[in-house]
Amino acid sequence: MHTRTAICSVLLRTVLASLLVTLIAGCAARQTQDSLTGATAQRLVSHSVDRLAEQLPASDFEALAGQRLRIESHFVADPALREYADRRLAISLARRFDVEVVQGLQEADAVLSVFYTALGTNRDKKGFYLPLGYVPGLDADSQIDLITLDQFHGVAELYYFVGPTGIEARGPVLQARTRTEALGLPIITIPINDVKLD
Repeated sequence: MHTRTAICSVLLRTVLASLLVTLIAGCAARQTQDSLTGATAQRLVSHSVDRLAEQLPASDFEALAGQRLRIESHFVADPALREYADRRLAISLARRFDVEVVQGLQEADAVLSVFYTALGTNRDKKGFYLPLGYVPGLDADSQIDLITLDQFHGVAELYYFVGPTGIEARGPVLQARTRTEALGLPIITIPINDVKLD
């Protein structure tokens, strides 16, 4: 009888320790999303690109007022998203700094070489949840939220070189983020906000 109680006690401690390790392991996670499926993802990235264009520093572009500028941009992924961001930058340059954006290199007085380092979304989860990916028949990302803060981010980031060809000056790294947040509970997820600027 005494041995049976000792075995039950050891078994109970092992189960509790395993549960505690699982809970601690489920404190934070980040998941990238490689497409812009869904209006929320599209809005987050669009708002981030908009904020990024508004951050172009006057110190680098006021001297180009009245000049013609060619934008040459580079991004490791989606060319359609890069073109969208280029167009938004061109409008900001025209409206804020009176710069005419042109297509041809021969007609340009200066070149803006843009390197996008991020145009996309990611998800953050902070709090406590039970991962269920190890259960046969369930998706690897399956989990039960105990109490979590779910954040869905849109990120736009770039750096650039601007000026006459051959003597371009490097600008700073600019970043803009937007996000939505929700409180995750075991049975329900409660939205906290819609699109929020960081």
